[in-house]
Order: sequence, then structure tokens, then C-alpha cells
Amino acid sequence: MLESPKCFFTRFNLVVVILAICSSCSRLDDAKKFFNAGYGKYNSGDYAGALDDFNKAIEINSNYIKAYNNRGMAKDALNDEVGAIADYTKAIELNPQYQFGYYNRGNAELNLRDYTNAISDYDKAAELNPKDSAVYLNRGNTKYRLNDFAGAITDYDKAIELNPRYDKAYNSRAAAKNHLNDFNGAILDCNKAIEVNPQYAEAYNNRGTAKRGLKDYDGSISDYDKAIEINPNYTKAIKSRAEVQALK
Repeated sequence: MLESPKCFFTRFNLVVVILAICSSCSRLDDAKKFFNAGYGKYNSGDYAGALDDFNKAIEINSNYIKAYNNRGMAKDALNDEVGAIADYTKAIELNPQYQFGYYNRGNAELNLRDYTNAISDYDKAAELNPKDSAVYLNRGNTKYRLNDFAGAITDYDKAIELNPRYDKAYNSRAAAKNHLNDFNGAILDCNKAIEVNPQYAEAYNNRGTAKRGLKDYDGSISDYDKAIEINPNYTKAIKSRAEVQALK
């Protein structure tokens, strides 16, 4: 039986569509391969190599949200916060509900001391995922830099509520309490941070500061000693220890 021209063209068009779909799938597979390679390089500390792979993934798929996000993280690691913000913004444009984009853009803005926009992005990230303890930690760190120590403590409280073994949150809350002269509270938080992470030099330093506030100079020096033992290049602890030694 002879096929009608209409039937022929319909089948021909179907073949073309199938070939186009296959070609598109192949390109998307290539983009994913570059993405995975970049992910591996990023985790191994090869940020320049990761950046190159994420560039290639985006060249193939210009709507690859995760690639923009991860390229932004590679740029952050290479101290290109402005370029990173552009990538996070693109990811958010492609998906306004992309929580990682807001969180990571907030981190880049925090590094650039753009505290107002950082808090705005952390607010949105918390709205999209209220269970992400890291968002509250970094929003607290932003408020800390603005000298809003009470506000910072509220965020650290939330981070610890979500993650009771969050050593960074305990340590940051201790630093904020030191600024509010709540030295006993700071010591308790440092104790918890050290319990979780016995090699946490900054927690020993902050506990040393709290003990200094309580005029426990021997205890303060002991903590500064431990911080310096863990990190021999800890300039802040070295300076603080010398100051306390002069008080004795």
C-alpha cells in the first residue's frame, strides 16, 4: 500500500523530533558530566578547575540552576564575591524559590560587608527552609557585626535549637555574650563548643576572654595557652594572653 504524503511527512517529522530530543538529552548529559566533575574538583579544593567545569556545564545548558549556584561557590572560594553574587542572582532568577541561592548570596554579601542585603537574603532563606540551622548562624553573625548582640543571640539560640551539637553556634553565642558582659553564660557556651569539638581554638580564646572578664587571670591564660597550642599562629590569642599576663 502506498503511504499518503501526509502520513509520510507526519512520520518524517516524528523522526526529526525524536532525533532532536536525543540530541538535547545528549547535551544535557554532557552538562551533567561537567557539573559532576566540577563538584568533585570543588570538594578536593581545586576551585579554579571546578570553575572551568561549571562554565562548560552552563555553556551547554544556560538554565542549569545548580551549576550557577556551584559556580558562585567556586568564585567565592577564589575571593570573587561580586562574580559569585551574579551567579547566585541568576540561579534565583531561574527559580525564585531556590533557597541555596539566597543563603549563598547572603554569605557573599556578608563577606563584602553588605550587611543589609545579607540579612534580607538570610530572611528569605529562612522563610524557604525554616529548619536550616546554618542560615540562623550566619544571620546571627551578620547581626553580630552590626553590634546587634541581642539579635545575634536570638539567631544563635534558634540554630542551637535546630542543631544541639552546633559548635560554631555555641562559640558565636559565647562571643556575643562576652560583649554583653554575660561572662558566665559565655563560659557555659564555650564549654559546650569544646565538648563537641575539643580542638576548637576560637572557643578556648573566647572562654579565656570570659574568664578575663571575671578576673580569673590564671584560668584565662590557661585557655589562651590552649588556643595557641592548637593554632600557634593565633595572633588574637597571643595578644590577649600578653595583656592578661600584664594584669597579674
